[in-house]
Amino acid sequence: MKIVQAVFGVFHHFELARELDRRGHLEKIYSTWPWQRLKREGLPREKVETFPWLHTPDFLLNRAHISPRWLSDHLGYANALAFDRWTERRIPHCDAFIAISGAGLRTGVRLQQRGGIFICDRGSTHIRHRAEIVKAEHVRWGVTEGADDDPRDLAREEAIYQAADAITVPASHARRTFVERGIPPEKIHVIPYGVLLDRFSKVADPPTGSFEVLYVGRIDLAKGFTDLLEAFARLRVPGKRLTVVGAVMPEMRTVLPRLPQENVTFIGSVPQAELPGYMSRSHVMVMPSLDEGMALVQGQALACGCPVIATTHSGGEDLLTDGVEGFIVPVRDPAALAERMTELADDPELQRRMSEAALHRVRALGGWTKYGDAWESLLHQLTGKP
Repeated sequence: MKIVQAVFGVFHHFELARELDRRGHLEKIYSTWPWQRLKREGLPREKVETFPWLHTPDFLLNRAHISPRWLSDHLGYANALAFDRWTERRIPHCDAFIAISGAGLRTGVRLQQRGGIFICDRGSTHIRHRAEIVKAEHVRWGVTEGADDDPRDLAREEAIYQAADAITVPASHARRTFVERGIPPEKIHVIPYGVLLDRFSKVADPPTGSFEVLYVGRIDLAKGFTDLLEAFARLRVPGKRLTVVGAVMPEMRTVLPRLPQENVTFIGSVPQAELPGYMSRSHVMVMPSLDEGMALVQGQALACGCPVIATTHSGGEDLLTDGVEGFIVPVRDPAALAERMTELADDPELQRRMSEAALHRVRALGGWTKYGDAWESLLHQLTGKP
């Protein structure tokens, strides 16, 4: 099989590209990052082509906090269109084209006309579902910034869903949102992400004199972070501490001051190499997401022996079993989060069992190799090629 990929930036697509290349299937991967950033991904230069002319300036403007929302929306949409036209002109003869959602509409259709397969890889829920979740949470907290998705992006992505021969998602919850929106179930395939087991392992033990709760990820409304702060405030446990690792999004500036933050420490973003230390020294990591494809930090925490409390919308149900490696709770339910944290804090033996179960579970996941195996199997099925 000959496979071509297209991705905005990196995401998990370079994990997939390395797996496909190792199996002899990768023809080319196109990205909107410059080669200077992509060379660390470990693929041969001849397999990687870049179109950084719009995405990179947009990223740098946003990182400097000098790009208004309207400009970022315009650059993002222009980048999607230009990147698609660029890949359409370049795509070689291949059996399948895997494009991250939002990319590859014209290119995918062109390949279909040649007899190839077009696969949309969506790392989250159906875009309309996500837009509604985000909008509702912004209304709930009275935040206007970032409340509405660009309608052009919504329409383009839905056109991609219709055109694609198949849609891949990382978790069962994401699949359900597509089925609920009328996409045929047989068109949607669940392929959970892997974990870099060589980078995530247990390196320490949690302290005995405190109860350490960890959150890792962006601090924004869709992550359900407000529910976590409310749940943590309800927790009646001596020596409790919540460590928050991740960047605070601008939309939270007016929200955070309204929430309890006693015994909460905001660390900010840290290098990935530091995460195993935080995860190993925590009694539990909480992922309170309102909408998620599959939060990679959940598998990373399990690899460090850290039990996870996750919502039904986090992708956690595809990684862990409720009551074994952690707990699965409903969304928007601070009481349920507090109850499960209390249960762990009050029972050191339960902490130990869940930590051991987490280590056992993540070994069974097989890292990214199993992810590559699942993709290879699906590609054989879709293309009919060996």
